Amino acid sequence: MTYVVTDNCIKCKYTDCVEVCPVDCFYEGENFLVINPDECIDCGVCEPECPAEAIKPDTEPGLEEWLEINTKYSQIWPNITIAKEPMEDAKKWDGVSDKLKHLSPNPGDGD
Repeated sequence: MTYVVTDNCIKCKYTDCVEVCPVDCFYEGENFLVINPDECIDCGVCEPECPAEAIKPDTEPGLEEWLEINTKYSQIWPNITIAKEPMEDAKKWDGVSDKLKHLSPNPGDGD
């Protein structure tokens, strides 16, 4: 099992989760975070820290696509270990459905 970041993170990008991760397995895109499933130790401390409830265990049904997205982008985006301010319109986007079309493939700044 591993944890994955799902679509509610898109355009929110709260980073509370990165500060509690003991193995620094979060990677930053322009408007989204991902978890490297090969680095995640399945401790689960990140899940309750996410204000958008976007982090889920990959054992939940229907998360195969998100596991692929997390795997892909964790290989090319920079590592992030320090919390930053969320995106400017994070509260507006929190809870909006079907946000995958808004996922930017561009990397973030990292730490």
